[in-house]
Amino acid sequence: MRGAAPLAMKVPENVSRAKHSAPDRYEATRARVETYFDRTATQVWERLTSDAPVSRIRQTVRAGRDRMRDVMLSCLPQDLTGARVLDAGCGAGQMSAALAACGAEVVGIDISPALIDLARRRLPAEHRDRVTFRAGDMLDDGLGAFDHVVAMDSLIYYDADHIGQALARLGARTGGKIVLTVPPRTPLLMGMWGAGRLFPRADRAPVMVPQRTARLVRAARDAGAHGRLTEVERVHSSFYISACLEYVA
Repeated sequence: MRGAAPLAMKVPENVSRAKHSAPDRYEATRARVETYFDRTATQVWERLTSDAPVSRIRQTVRAGRDRMRDVMLSCLPQDLTGARVLDAGCGAGQMSAALAACGAEVVGIDISPALIDLARRRLPAEHRDRVTFRAGDMLDDGLGAFDHVVAMDSLIYYDADHIGQALARLGARTGGKIVLTVPPRTPLLMGMWGAGRLFPRADRAPVMVPQRTARLVRAARDAGAHGRLTEVERVHSSFYISACLEYVA
């Protein structure tokens, strides 16, 4: 899986599951997200996550993401010294740097090698001994166990079942909290999602999948994750609309 974007993509939930199995749907989504961020939007994302001038709309997205990062960090202990934390879908590495500044030993992973290269270049020198960046899938069991996991805008592309499976897999090797974001299922976001599907497929950025927390709770339980999943706060900054959730096994 991959993270970090104000926009995302979805395979519609009403597609026949007999025709498209869960692994097939997951792989199709994952492949499209990887292509978008590693080949299509790298420069756009590099600019959005910097201090460079951007359009008014992207300014609101940048402000929303900055606010959400603060909300997510507030869910974790202020002092993370000695804690091993996974930044799942680390993108350009802003969250990884913030976690390292709190004392954490950070593994930042992203599906896009191009963004991982950017994250390595941008990481402040004082944090380099506490952050390891890798290109790959954030659900890789080979990453080992963690005290906490943060997944900012890296699960917004996937349906509820896939998010539930991700919580089950990550929760099995996380001792503390998993803090994640999802787009809340609101009339505004549903309208934006519907409008995005009108564009020719070749012209689409990946589109977010709006979620209901109650549906995610059921999906997590169905996948074997029996911890507590609750909503912490919503951030609405024009075109950036996101809900912060935390899962505790």
